[in-house]
Amino acid sequence: MTRSVWLKADDEVGDWEARKRRITAGLEAGVDWVLVDERDVDRVRELGRVKVAALAGDDVHVMDAEPEEGDEPDAVVVGKDGEGDGTVELPRDFSGSADLTALRRADGAVGAFVRIFDEAYEEFAEAAARDAEYTLVVAEDWQIIPLENLIARIGQETELVAGVRTAEEARTAFETLELGADGVLLDADDPDEIRATVEARDATERERLDLQYATVTSVEPTGSADRVCVDTASMLDHDEGMLVGSLSRGLFFVHAETADSPYVASRPFRVNAGAVHAYVRTPDGGTKYLAELSSGDEVQVVDTDGNTRTAVVGRAKIEKRPMFSVEVELENGDRVETLLQNAETIKVATADGRTAVTDLEVGDELLVYYEDVARHFGEAVEESIIEK
Repeated sequence: MTRSVWLKADDEVGDWEARKRRITAGLEAGVDWVLVDERDVDRVRELGRVKVAALAGDDVHVMDAEPEEGDEPDAVVVGKDGEGDGTVELPRDFSGSADLTALRRADGAVGAFVRIFDEAYEEFAEAAARDAEYTLVVAEDWQIIPLENLIARIGQETELVAGVRTAEEARTAFETLELGADGVLLDADDPDEIRATVEARDATERERLDLQYATVTSVEPTGSADRVCVDTASMLDHDEGMLVGSLSRGLFFVHAETADSPYVASRPFRVNAGAVHAYVRTPDGGTKYLAELSSGDEVQVVDTDGNTRTAVVGRAKIEKRPMFSVEVELENGDRVETLLQNAETIKVATADGRTAVTDLEVGDELLVYYEDVARHFGEAVEESIIEK
């Protein structure tokens, strides 16, 4: 599931200057959608590239009129000044409501906006979801139960977007009933809160890996080879690195060059990853050869606890360097190996902490990621492949 952050920026936020400040903060943070009144669609387009949803009344002005080129929203959301926001009294017969009529006759992507005042409005949201591609629900008082009910009832019928005011509420919405909402509609001005909400979205997308220790059985110099340094467009933390290895089923955790050294300055964007033939793990759970990496590609960054995130490659630098062959044995008796540069600045994670490759000894316990699978063009496959 791909999660999304919607930023509320309609008239309730304030005048255009106030809305503009909020939208600009959202663009800088990386929100997915901006929700505005229909007259602001073109203004948002001028500020930057983002999906724009237009709030429309029951007559769906945006879809009925012929919009000027560039003015079209990516979605129209109905419910404003109607039953959806409580302006019009909620009718007993939901199927005959103005909001649902508007949803059914609009072209393109449509959404429903519903404020949850009580159980009747939960039922109204459920009815609207049958016709809405997006269902935006905002509880007057933040409550888990209405969201749980709606996730259980309409989670498969629509993209459910929950109204929130803080990043903490967003995290809760993404985790509710383990499935979570598909998105959140954030009503906040604070740029830090907006960034934190985007980070909460990103955290839900991240894979968590089960890393394990394997015992070093051999550390031998092998002569020179073409070595790849992966320079990312992100600053990496002290406990982060990448998973690389000569065999796809067993990848070694190699630290980023975040530590100071008497030999060279730290380069906290770099992982000295190994020889050109080696695999590196990618965000989709696949692998690429280090030799294939180029600027703009994505690689998976992982920390020593197995938490992952995505980084963009800024540069892949290949140079001939002296190498070590490092082999380890896992608990199941399988052995995997890789080639790493023979240099004090290349660090791996051992049971005793961060250790230079040049200090590794037989019997040390090295952090690895192991999958008992074969790979074909980087994709896991169920077939017999021998790697050695």
